[in-house]
Amino acid sequence: METRDVSGMAHHKIADERWSPLPTPPHLDRLTRYLYPPTTGATLNLAAVTAQCARIWCAIDPPFAARCLAAARSAYNAAKRNPDLFSPGAFSGSGGYTDTDFSDEFYWAAAELYATTAEAGYLADVRASPHFAGEVEAPTWANTATLATITLAHASGRLPEADLAAQRPRIVAAADRYLAEEAQAGYHIPLAGMRWTGGSNSDVLNRAMLLALAANFTGEARYRAGVVDAMDYLLGRNPLDQSYISGWGVRPMRNPHHRFWAHSLDPSLPPPPPGVLSGGANGVAMTDPVAITMRGQCAPMACWRDDIRAFSQNKVAINWNAPLVWVAAWVAQNGS
Repeated sequence: METRDVSGMAHHKIADERWSPLPTPPHLDRLTRYLYPPTTGATLNLAAVTAQCARIWCAIDPPFAARCLAAARSAYNAAKRNPDLFSPGAFSGSGGYTDTDFSDEFYWAAAELYATTAEAGYLADVRASPHFAGEVEAPTWANTATLATITLAHASGRLPEADLAAQRPRIVAAADRYLAEEAQAGYHIPLAGMRWTGGSNSDVLNRAMLLALAANFTGEARYRAGVVDAMDYLLGRNPLDQSYISGWGVRPMRNPHHRFWAHSLDPSLPPPPPGVLSGGANGVAMTDPVAITMRGQCAPMACWRDDIRAFSQNKVAINWNAPLVWVAAWVAQNGS
């Protein structure tokens, strides 16, 4: 049996042996939980996030920032030592989050480490990445290369001027593509066509984030307008006249697929706090008890119900809420 030195690596995740029933408050979860083995992807995510942490916290809490940087270096080195540790596949009690291409995670981690340390070795890894000059797309959990590009585009004083000058136009080019899609979308949002699948609202927001950056880089009002259009869609300017954000809008989402924010199933449990984002319209993976009854009965943008059982449409996730926080903060600063 092969043995590996996985010191410095991050475990893929911890999860119940099977999906817990609705509702299940955390302190009442009695299912066996399993700690899954380390993976290269999880380790590189750790490296990227802690490298950025070190940069953000260096003047606020220097000892904490130093710990973060040490963790980032250790994780990056461990991932380079073990570049092919993949997730074990299907999970019965949580999402699998399988990933077979770590080039984007390596790129992101190297970019964050370089932006924090300005060390030549990390810059060499950045430049050697196939993503360094590739087309920019809205980021997702499985495709993190654009997070590196965003960091590099703000690395003035770190990144050599020629390299820095090449980053911002790549983001603007992506924003231009999304504005072109907006012109084709009936509800004037930067996402056209039939691509309404799980987490569609996060797709809208991740694209809005790139539009916001293009507005910052160019000063052109059309990019700002695209960001506002995306927020208008989420707050109710959509086929359902529905705000997908709890606590905001005339008809806010109230019943997300969640085991604790489950007031509709147990009045003793709370509703969601304000600011929780629903995954949104999903006319592709219609697998939950609610969506099954809607197959063939709804247009893709209208395939959504505010029902706790609708996990394919009304689930919530931290990686979907993150761009909502980013975009909402940007609009608050730049909306007038």
